[in-house]
Amino acid sequence: MAVSRTNNEPRTAERILDIAERLVQTRGFNNFSYGDIADELGITKASLHYHYPGKAELGRALINRYAARFAQALERIGRDHREAPAKLEAYADLYAEVQRGERMCMCGILAAEYETLPQAMRSAVISFFDDNQKWLATVLAGGQADGTLAFAGSTEDLAQSILSTLEGAMLVARPYGNPERFNAIARQLLASLAA
Repeated sequence: MAVSRTNNEPRTAERILDIAERLVQTRGFNNFSYGDIADELGITKASLHYHYPGKAELGRALINRYAARFAQALERIGRDHREAPAKLEAYADLYAEVQRGERMCMCGILAAEYETLPQAMRSAVISFFDDNQKWLATVLAGGQADGTLAFAGSTEDLAQSILSTLEGAMLVARPYGNPERFNAIARQLLASLAA
């Protein structure tokens, strides 16, 4: 019997994260409880606490998993696309895909709740954005060097601007329920960088 329980533990932990991620991306971190997850999974709150002792631990696990998936997506973009404009378009598509699912970037929504988050979660949100900005700066530097991108200013500043624009475009498009609002901003942003 113990073997059966051990085999189910990773699946239960992942299912908890799946539900919590959806809740964060649609409601925000502060607008769901362990009871919401337990009800949806059909388990007790005590079972949730077995996997994630508190909401802060759950939140940190969510960010770590989300950041790892995002990093894998960035690696895939790097492998699949040679030129900087195509990499930037694929990057914007990551955000568009989340929005098509009627969700927000998880770290973007957590940034809106930043002041109310536990410290470990705050640090993880900042790390997510820092990692994205570093990746973008590298892509921008490559595009500038090979002549496929043209822009003024530092790659670091522009990377921050791209990240902020995409996150903000998601937020502003959300109440309209129209992904085209986001897509129009993303297209305009990318067009402004074309050499």
